[in-house]
Amino acid sequence: MITENLEWVKSRLTEAAEKAGRSPESILLIAVSKTVPVEKIIEAREADAEIFGENRVQEALEKMDRLGQRVSHWHFIGHLQKNKVKQVVGRFDLIHSVDNVELAQIINDQSLKRSLTTSVLIQVNVSGEASKSGVAPDALEGTLQALSKMLAVRVEGLMTIPPYDPDPEKSRKVFSRLRELRDQMAGLGIEGIDLKELSMGMSNDFTVAIEEGATLVRVGSAIFGDRPAG
Repeated sequence: MITENLEWVKSRLTEAAEKAGRSPESILLIAVSKTVPVEKIIEAREADAEIFGENRVQEALEKMDRLGQRVSHWHFIGHLQKNKVKQVVGRFDLIHSVDNVELAQIINDQSLKRSLTTSVLIQVNVSGEASKSGVAPDALEGTLQALSKMLAVRVEGLMTIPPYDPDPEKSRKVFSRLRELRDQMAGLGIEGIDLKELSMGMSNDFTVAIEEGATLVRVGSAIFGDRPAG
């Protein structure tokens, strides 16, 4: 089932990219494996899923240790608590969810201690939902200016999560707004800030996100099936 689901997701990704006049190869698929047992991750990897996304630090680290070299690419996509940064730095290719300067500073400090650079995305609360983490759009420039001075943090783009709606079209304005913000910020030419990536779109709306410029889509249930409640 996972193999068939993955083929379906990849075909939808390709269709959406071609509809938008984009190369499918310009979009990375993140298989969101939160709560998914390692056996299913292995099945997805054997079906050519390459990047896996995790939301919870302890769960992710346990899976990494069990899977070893069978999975080479992991992204952290959940809310990152400051006291978990030490465990995350050096273990993930990309952190999607940096939502404040203080968190970025801790990531920078831990990265400097280990003589490495950590790639991050800035999570932007485009919709202004109180329940969502993220930098407010009007605070984004200041956040990027602050991070540009951090030697061991590499900003590679932006991320957002729209309000959930069963109609994917309702997410389009959030995705287009993130793209506009990215273009606006890129136009400022802030030294050391690279905004090539847009992480947006999940199982129910990733095709709309691709049409609006997503370069990373985070797809879980459409690949692995519905997760148990809780």
